[in-house]
Amino acid sequence: MLGGAAAWPLAAHAQQPQKMRRIGVLLPTTADDVDYQAYLGAFHQGLAQSGWIIGRNVRIDTRWAGNKADEVRRHAAELVALAPDVILAHGATAIRPLLQATRTVPIVFPVAADPVGGGFVDSLGQPGGNATGFMTSEYSFSGKWLELLKQIAPTVTRVAVLRDATQGVGTSWFAAIQAMASSLGVEVNAVNLREASEIERVVAAFARPANGGLIVVPSGSAAVHRHLIITLAARHKLPAVYYNRFFVTGGGLISYGG
Repeated sequence: MLGGAAAWPLAAHAQQPQKMRRIGVLLPTTADDVDYQAYLGAFHQGLAQSGWIIGRNVRIDTRWAGNKADEVRRHAAELVALAPDVILAHGATAIRPLLQATRTVPIVFPVAADPVGGGFVDSLGQPGGNATGFMTSEYSFSGKWLELLKQIAPTVTRVAVLRDATQGVGTSWFAAIQAMASSLGVEVNAVNLREASEIERVVAAFARPANGGLIVVPSGSAAVHRHLIITLAARHKLPAVYYNRFFVTGGGLISYGG
């Protein structure tokens, strides 16, 4: 009888509900982005396969932050204020403001072009700090984009590089392309991605002279405006190379990347 009584606390402990964990997700695009919806769905599926069931033992707070810097910062601060166990951050546009908001909450990124150069981690071998994740490309990719463009459209002599100049990686992508341009007989021009109306105006102006082509380098802005960019490339008959296959599935010409 005494043994049975002694077992009660253990049984009661075993029946206690699991602690509800909290995951924040920061995405630098809009909630109607079907590709990012698919990414998020795959993330939820992976959690379920590992025993993490939404509403039972994990809660997910997702913020669709768009690509405006002030909105991304606001959503980053909101997520940090919720004190989650970990935050999933997609790309430099999301990682940087989160690291400005917290140096204690763990941050995991599925995508980052240059986490060391961006200041997100100390090194690839020993990240340090509170952020870690996956480096999905390197700047040598940008030289390959230019080579591919010349192979598929040999008459191209002028290339507009669509980038987000507010992110350091945008400048670095352009610099790597510029370094190879002279050997391929190409003049490159940087086009900064801002509002849709400005993108339309700048691409139209670039397309007026002959022999033009486009390269779109990674950024949250490029992802948000990808359907517009694909449309403009077709309208102005500009051969274009993209960094992600969702540009191609959306009607773009060719992509090269992870």
